Amino acid sequence: MERIGLIGAGRAGSAVGAALAAAGHPLVGVTARSDASLERAARLLPGVPVLPPAEVTQRADVVLVAVPDDLIRQVAQALPLRSGQYVVHLSGAHGLEPLAGLSATPVALHPSMTFPGGPVRLDGVMFTATAPEAAQEVVERLVKALGGQVQWVSDEQRARYHAGLVHGANHLTTLVTQAIGVLRAAGVADPVATLRPLLTATLDNTLRAGHHALTGPIARGDLDTVAAHLAVLPDHTGRTYVELARATVELAAADGRLDAATAGRFTELLDGHRTAQTGEAPR
Repeated sequence: MERIGLIGAGRAGSAVGAALAAAGHPLVGVTARSDASLERAARLLPGVPVLPPAEVTQRADVVLVAVPDDLIRQVAQALPLRSGQYVVHLSGAHGLEPLAGLSATPVALHPSMTFPGGPVRLDGVMFTATAPEAAQEVVERLVKALGGQVQWVSDEQRARYHAGLVHGANHLTTLVTQAIGVLRAAGVADPVATLRPLLTATLDNTLRAGHHALTGPIARGDLDTVAAHLAVLPDHTGRTYVELARATVELAAADGRLDAATAGRFTELLDGHRTAQTGEAPR
């Protein structure tokens, strides 16, 4: 099995490194500078030596550069990489460009998973890879060892791929946080317990059925309900509501659940509220 060297003991790198070690890949060394990284390495990678970057690189067949996106190029360029090695970063946003010109074979390998700072099960997780053909067998073997799946995305589509993940996951956190705040302001004692079954069912239905899972006042054409919402929402949440409601109107109109006249009335209502709140002209 390939010997793995880990450059950086952040949350994602440490979790992936620990999973590879558990799958039988020798983890030959890790770099860690901050107190948090040293603590994480000791907790998740017990027995793995903490070494300088050059020594980790020299010992490894696969060098995993698990550093913040903006540092990938700088860190990778400083490593004594050689032909026959693979240099892998875990960024979703970047493709192979930060690894261009290096002696090792470059790989962009992004797990579609969030890493809270502890051990993470990667069984069934989709890894999205960009790599030259010479690296594909190694990538597939590593991902299989983790129990994950691998799909391939071209270099020029990495930004679009990552935008889809961020819009679906990070913005979901923003949306749910705002919803919790609205319920709390309404006097709901346990907003999370109130939302959990609804959100869980909605997410499951949407992942299975896409836009056909849409329910609620816009799908029903209930203009008065949406107007009542706009009247009580605080400004910042109201702005989010208006933008998402506009997109929902377009979705419901496109699949035939809203006729053109009803969609037009929704658009007029939403544009009017947006203009009142921001002073911006309707789109």
